[in-house]
Amino acid sequence: MRSQCAVYVDAGYLLAASATRITGTSLLGSIEADHERLVEALIAHATKHSGLPLLRVHWYDAARHKVPDPRQEKIGLLPHVKLRLGRIGFDGEQKGVDLRIGLDLVAHARKAAVDAIYLVSGDDDLTEAVEEAQAHGVRVTVLAVPNRDDKPHGVSRHLQSAADGLDLISSAVIDSTILPRSARPKPVPQAPASRPPVPSPAVFAARPPAAVPAARPVSPAARAQNGGRSDVRLVCSSSTDADTTVAPGLWADEEMAERIDQVVNKVLRAWWDGDDAGRGSELAASRPSIPKEVDRALLLDMSDALGIDDLADSVRFRLRARFWEQVDAGGPGGPG
Repeated sequence: MRSQCAVYVDAGYLLAASATRITGTSLLGSIEADHERLVEALIAHATKHSGLPLLRVHWYDAARHKVPDPRQEKIGLLPHVKLRLGRIGFDGEQKGVDLRIGLDLVAHARKAAVDAIYLVSGDDDLTEAVEEAQAHGVRVTVLAVPNRDDKPHGVSRHLQSAADGLDLISSAVIDSTILPRSARPKPVPQAPASRPPVPSPAVFAARPPAAVPAARPVSPAARAQNGGRSDVRLVCSSSTDADTTVAPGLWADEEMAERIDQVVNKVLRAWWDGDDAGRGSELAASRPSIPKEVDRALLLDMSDALGIDDLADSVRFRLRARFWEQVDAGGPGGPG
């Protein structure tokens, strides 16, 4: 059997990480992607660095009821691309995408379908699948999106350690195939009066920070679970009164408030810049819930800002409360 390589793309990681590089937030609605050129670049990288011909590109994404939307259908029709869909749950989160990637990695390795795999993902949950594929003689390279410092964005240390190598997608490729939506002309609303009125912009930082439960040192048992680090502190959740890890060397309340402000400002500015026609109506219709796309970006960006995977309930609460405070204040980037 002829040796071949294949590319496995976690679309959620690829696009969210690229959006963060381009716009400063993972909000997918803040970017537009030239998927055809992006796929061509991934193929070129895999074939050049492996020295092997391509079997195919496996593109993993999620869709409501596993029915592809027009954008996904277009991607699935690209040459050499196999579209693999998980589903979107009732909570708006994708389900089954990581499982599909892991199952395909192992199945293709066992069948000796490929000799080299390029995995575009950073998810820690794929570590065991990578190790299983390697056990069948397949070389697995993680292909990461570069951040603004041209370092790998959001790649789990476990995944990086398990892989045979870590490559970066060319920054020139990301910058030329992923563009901010704010760069395109904005549509002119046909009925401006239909948008719910928003108060004039105000200085968000001037608003007093929301209260947060006091931080206290981690217990010896919990410290042992965190590698014996003494600078790890916990925040007590006001809703459950349970300890939840926030971040090593927990931020002072003022610094936490500042980071929350930075995340909210970037996401909200990207939200308005993407296409402000109907944005106010969408927010009004969803309230008190934050639109799923925006909420996902807020949580992911906050996790990145703190360098952790799971946010404490108290941080989530403050983050979402700040979002609505900023919306009510008419900024940043919102209509005056």
